[in-house]
Amino acid sequence: MTTDRTATGRLNKVIGALDAGEHVFATFSAADPTAATELTTTHYDTVVFEMEHKPWDINALRDSFQYLLSRRQVFGADSLAPAVTPMVRIPANGAEKAQWHAKQALDLGAFGIIWPHISTVEEARNAVAACRYPRLPDAPLYEPAGLRGDGPHAATRYWGIPNTEYYAKADVWPLAPDGEILVGLMIEDQLGIENLPDILDRVPGIGLILIGEGDMSQELGIPRQYEHPRLLECKRRILDICTERGVAVGHPHVTADNVKQVLDDGYRFLMSAPVRTYPGLDRARELTGRDLRSKA
Repeated sequence: MTTDRTATGRLNKVIGALDAGEHVFATFSAADPTAATELTTTHYDTVVFEMEHKPWDINALRDSFQYLLSRRQVFGADSLAPAVTPMVRIPANGAEKAQWHAKQALDLGAFGIIWPHISTVEEARNAVAACRYPRLPDAPLYEPAGLRGDGPHAATRYWGIPNTEYYAKADVWPLAPDGEILVGLMIEDQLGIENLPDILDRVPGIGLILIGEGDMSQELGIPRQYEHPRLLECKRRILDICTERGVAVGHPHVTADNVKQVLDDGYRFLMSAPVRTYPGLDRARELTGRDLRSKA
């Protein structure tokens, strides 16, 4: 039975689904208002605005957040939760510790940060800490000690709640059970796999592990051979480690052909790319003898 997550009071649909043991349907998108507008009509739970390999354009990200909202959806809903939850993959690798990228994205209203290339416990701790506000060492849930600066004015407007309520909700889940910020770490190399048990055991507040198939395949010398036995073995190790600890794992390349296997393997965060088709153009080319596919 599908849970009505908007009725739970959750603003972050991704956390609502993961907390309920459900699957999450996600996609990557450039920070672009046109793309964001198109995504409002889809049934994705979340969009991860891709700013690792795309430009860090903070103004485009701000506008994309706004265009992702549908006034009709907000008017008709019984919750302030956006229909499609915005998250951001920042450009900094784990070792670079660029906390300001996370701070700026969160200050605009992001509900989650995806951190690329996390390979060590220290990098994982920095990722979680960068998404939390500081508190005194004797306060509950102190560790990892927060590092985020205070400036959430755009975020409170986007979330639709006052500052005091934002501060209560803007902590990382599942460390803070009522937190609305999701910290996702990308494991993309052998060092990250070796350290993953320690990362998950020693750093509370990690809500998602996303497998970086592309970079991992490069390291293995089998670029983008996603079905290669060596890469499949690495992915299996990550799944086993995370499943043992109850942490959801994301698959970044879900297609109609592999989705059943992805589900059978145990992935819970499924990223698929939207496909734009041109049936009128394709049919016209076919009828006029200019069908490019037949000449490929």
